[in-house]
Amino acid sequence: MHQKQTRKLAITALFVAIFLLQTFIPNIGYIRIFPALPAITTVPLTVAIYAILLGPKSGAVFGLFWGLVRLFQAYTQPGDVVSLLLFQNVFIAVVPSVLAGLFPGLVAQFFKDKSEKMQEIGYVLAGVITSLTNTAFVILLTSLLFMNQTAFFASHMGHFSSNTPLIWILLTALGFNGLVEAIFTAIVTPIIATPLQKIMHRIHF
Repeated sequence: MHQKQTRKLAITALFVAIFLLQTFIPNIGYIRIFPALPAITTVPLTVAIYAILLGPKSGAVFGLFWGLVRLFQAYTQPGDVVSLLLFQNVFIAVVPSVLAGLFPGLVAQFFKDKSEKMQEIGYVLAGVITSLTNTAFVILLTSLLFMNQTAFFASHMGHFSSNTPLIWILLTALGFNGLVEAIFTAIVTPIIATPLQKIMHRIHF
């Protein structure tokens, strides 16, 4: 048991280090294509793989860590005005991140005892779900919490009329980011997670 906990701690430390590099080194974890809009993030890939390896509970805790760092960044070094407004709200910063860590772990757990091919399909789904969960809940919570600030978002997220529903503005402006993130995470997750899982089985983790 002690050896297993030591391995888990070592894996967590490694993933935290990777996450911090993604977060604080420009254009590694957050890639900015459109200056006014939130960056496309590769962080969901790290979260998905960690949750696949260590399970949904650990994934949710890692997601919580991501959310708290995202909240901290919004106050100390916001990349754009929209991110500043969105992620200075603790619910928008934390809730999507926690769920994005929980769900891929649950998906991987469901496919755990299936064939190797089915497990790889599970990893693809876990990657997609991680990214889409983050994007979907950011959009949903923002549309609920800032429903009276449509004019602000319309002026900062593209050429929208102030009468445009906020959720439509968010879907249009953030949907591209979410789609790119989901495709990237879906492709890369099984490439990395499959050999890592095999290694962990060999060491009886």
